[in-house]
Amino acid sequence: MIPEEAIAATLMELAHRRGPRASFCPSEAARLLSPDWRPLMAEVRRVAADLPLVATQGGVAVDVRSAKGPIRLRLAE
Repeated sequence: MIPEEAIAATLMELAHRRGPRASFCPSEAARLLSPDWRPLMAEVRRVAADLPLVATQGGVAVDVRSAKGPIRLRLAE
C-alpha cells in the first residue's frame, strides 16, 4: 500500500512541473509510485479529489469522484 501522502506529493509535483495550463494523466503518478500501477488508480483519483487540482474530460471540468473513463488533472487556477 502506498501512503496517501506519497500519492498527494507525486500528484502535486507533476502538476507543478507542468504548470497551471498543462494537464497530465493520473496514471503518470501511479506509474511513478509502482511498477504495478493499475491497482493504484482508484486511490490516486480519490487522493486527487482532495487536492487543489481540476479534473477534466475533453477539456471540460468534471468531478473526479464521479467521472467515468479517462481524466486529466491540472492545477486549479
